[in-house]
Amino acid sequence: MNVVFKLLGIAVSLGAGFAANKLVDAVWEKSTGNKPPKDGSDLENSLRSALVFALVSSAVAAVIQVLAGRGTQRAIARFNKTPDEV
Repeated sequence: MNVVFKLLGIAVSLGAGFAANKLVDAVWEKSTGNKPPKDGSDLENSLRSALVFALVSSAVAAVIQVLAGRGTQRAIARFNKTPDEV
């Protein structure tokens, strides 16, 4: 059952990361009026905006990773405390 929880944790982390990425992109575009500087093809974006976007994205990713890990550990502890028979 431990493998199932690890796979569930990975799936939750990937899903939350995808959702957070879309959220950061939308907030960036709404607040700055420009698309996020991701691919480097838009030379109008300054180095400052690219660095700020990278900093914000990595901070959000770190928070999502911690929250997903804690949620997975909480689910494992809850399951181990009161296992249901299948």
